[in-house]
Amino acid sequence: MAIRPIRLFGDPVLRTEADPVTDFDKQLRNLVKDLTQTLDDAQGAGLAAPQIGVSQRVFVYAVGEERGHLVNPVLEFPDEEEEEGEEGCLSFPGVYHDVKRRLNTVAKGFTDRGDPVQIVGTQILARCMQHETDHLDGVLFIDRMDAANRKQAMKAIREADWNGPVKTSPHKINGIFS
Repeated sequence: MAIRPIRLFGDPVLRTEADPVTDFDKQLRNLVKDLTQTLDDAQGAGLAAPQIGVSQRVFVYAVGEERGHLVNPVLEFPDEEEEEGEEGCLSFPGVYHDVKRRLNTVAKGFTDRGDPVQIVGTQILARCMQHETDHLDGVLFIDRMDAANRKQAMKAIREADWNGPVKTSPHKINGIFS
């Protein structure tokens, strides 16, 4: 288990639809542990496998007291309520903009051992479930922004010190920068 480098905007894996998990084995459990340790180190709310370069439909989350993971998630929306709120992404360090998302979400999937699980989320947890599932579909949060916010976000990305030829995370990895 290890803290893994987080892929940054521009890395093609972030725009690629992830493959469904078919083997609920030790390798998957190790991936979930790596995702969890990487998320804890980065102090984020969620992290999807493609963000560490693994094209599998898995994500972890840590929203308040709610912590866990979901394999092969499918989202359902119990109503039409939406909420606009500030959102960021570990693959876009320091970029935060408003994104409209559904207010209530039911996420169904599996644990890393293949057991069925359902997570009912509202507000921030619902936003996180949608954001991370988007990552598994190759969709980024900038794709969900209205035109004005997207324009501001793209300007911030162009000016960011991490936006260069190297597409690894500026977060510390085991006490060093990658």
